[in-house]
Amino acid sequence: MTTPSTDCPPGLAPRVSLASVAPALVGLALLTGLATWTAATQGASVVPVAVDVLVGVLALGALLLVRDRPLTAGLLLGALAAVSPAATPAATAGTLAAGRLHPVRTAWPVAAASIVGHALQGLWRPPGMPYGWWLTCDVAVHAALLGWGAYARTRAELVAAWRERAVRAERDQSRRVEEARLAERTRIAREMHDTLAHRLSLLATTAGALEYRPDLTPEQVAQAAGVVRASAGEALVELREVIGVLRSGPDELRPVPGVGDLAGLVEQSRQAGTDVSLSTPDDLDVPPAVGLAVYRACQEGLTNARRHAPGSRVRIDVTRSADGVAVRVADRGGVAGRAGDGSGTGLVGLAERVELLGGYLDAGPEGDGFVLTASVPVPR
Repeated sequence: MTTPSTDCPPGLAPRVSLASVAPALVGLALLTGLATWTAATQGASVVPVAVDVLVGVLALGALLLVRDRPLTAGLLLGALAAVSPAATPAATAGTLAAGRLHPVRTAWPVAAASIVGHALQGLWRPPGMPYGWWLTCDVAVHAALLGWGAYARTRAELVAAWRERAVRAERDQSRRVEEARLAERTRIAREMHDTLAHRLSLLATTAGALEYRPDLTPEQVAQAAGVVRASAGEALVELREVIGVLRSGPDELRPVPGVGDLAGLVEQSRQAGTDVSLSTPDDLDVPPAVGLAVYRACQEGLTNARRHAPGSRVRIDVTRSADGVAVRVADRGGVAGRAGDGSGTGLVGLAERVELLGGYLDAGPEGDGFVLTASVPVPR
């Protein structure tokens, strides 16, 4: 078997630099030299000294194959160990290296080959101790080295996995934070448009009446000034709420508006001079999120009517069905043309709000007016 092994994890082998293993290589070379000298002095009558020296050198060379060809290296080291004790340091180190670099299923044949080689060596070159004890020690040493190498490999894999998991978790956390920041910015922008745009449009409409209607009676002027004052106060309160979201969190806000606040919304528009009619069911009980979407749809319809079609008659119809709540805001008879200074973000934000609840929004011209329809499902 001479094909390179792919069992060595790519994340582990590149980390074994020459500088990190240099002391071990030097020590192994010294041990090999000592084993070669001992084998040459004690077994000169068995094999020539040159054979022991050659076996030691070849064993060190075969050890370098453990990384890429562990089975080939194991067979060579086992065969060299059967010839001379000079191969013992390299053969035992090969078992440790195989356990460190490869799975156990690949490393154990390397250890087995070394055990067999040393068993054969002990048969024809007596080790100086009973052969049974020699074989037992041989098996125990190789088993310990194989276990030590496997432990080191598993620990390195776990550390690498934990490091990768930490990097991935940090990257995912950064992405979630960025997504949350973007979602919060979008929510704040939507809330600012839904609330402040409505208040400011009331202010603009009322101020326009004061500017272009010099024939108003003092009572009418006072009433319009009251609308301006109230709208400015509400706008200031809502601006503080949005700033509170930026400084702390949404839990500190006052209760969000819902279907129960539609009458007040319509009354404010009437006080600003808009002809508004409202039709709602008597007992419309919906979750807060659905109620807020209904309120914002009506608010957006009134704001667009004042901004783009001043003087129009606005009709708001809110109906309840088995599936959800439907809202229809239609204006008629306003100034011709829909041109205005709006950016269109109000309808975009309202569509996002409705779609997040599983509904849909439609808005466009119809006849001589403009119609906004929204359908919001109610969870059962």
